[in-house]
Amino acid sequence: MPSHSTQTTINELIAGSFGGAAQVLVGQPLDTIKTRAQIAPKGMFKGPMDILSQTLRKEGFLALYKGMLSPLLGIAGVNSLLFAAYGTSKRLISPFPDLSLKQIAAAGAMAGAANAILASPVEMFKVRMQGQYGAATDKRLRVVISEMWRDWGFRKGIMRGYWVTVAREIPAYAGFYSAFEFSKRSFAKKYGDDIPVWALLASGSTGGVAYWLACYPLDVVKSRIQLRAEPPKGSPIQYIVREFREIVIEAGRHCGWLVPGIDSIFAEKHSCSGKHLCRVRVDKRIPF
Repeated sequence: MPSHSTQTTINELIAGSFGGAAQVLVGQPLDTIKTRAQIAPKGMFKGPMDILSQTLRKEGFLALYKGMLSPLLGIAGVNSLLFAAYGTSKRLISPFPDLSLKQIAAAGAMAGAANAILASPVEMFKVRMQGQYGAATDKRLRVVISEMWRDWGFRKGIMRGYWVTVAREIPAYAGFYSAFEFSKRSFAKKYGDDIPVWALLASGSTGGVAYWLACYPLDVVKSRIQLRAEPPKGSPIQYIVREFREIVIEAGRHCGWLVPGIDSIFAEKHSCSGKHLCRVRVDKRIPF
């Protein structure tokens, strides 16, 4: 019989796989709108609704799922790694199950850093697929992967944008897990351990909003870096700062440069909160 720790890790891996698949299927259309808002040439779209309208009119409904194969193939591993890393991080921070919100945030940050190892290539290929707008020269995922490997190799090709992904994931998951736990604990004070489904969904939505508020500008930078034809030059800090400056220059002196497409990602995170409910239900029911 496996130990209790092994059972917990297995449950976290399986729950992450189920939750990840649900996240991709529900959230991909909104993610496509978000990514195109971040990376489209200036003046191509007027806003998220225009992105939706033009995408449907010019490319068809299935274009909203463009780039889905990369996260669908990789999200099981990504979310499994995330949930396992989060569970392990909590146990490293404290041997006791009831962590403070500061400890929860620290565990989330550690899990986010670990998660970037798989999240970076998965999202890079997704972004490069979403950055194609229905032209005859559009490429299939296998061609994109092959060309990145052939032209740039592993570090500058497959793992392009890794360090900015790390920089994004650390505050993102610190914000997500602390907000999720705060909301869930607030509901637990009223309902006890048997928290209603709607309360878990609301907690997941709260965590999703906190996730994006903590990291969205870095997500814009990440998408642009991963879409570029050539890998970034200089140290991670140098090219991240340089990308920030270019965004400011392109967008002008107003706050919109920080948050292109942010309204669509709030909708996406609300709709995807079910993955965390899925994790809770699977953890309770898997008989390991």
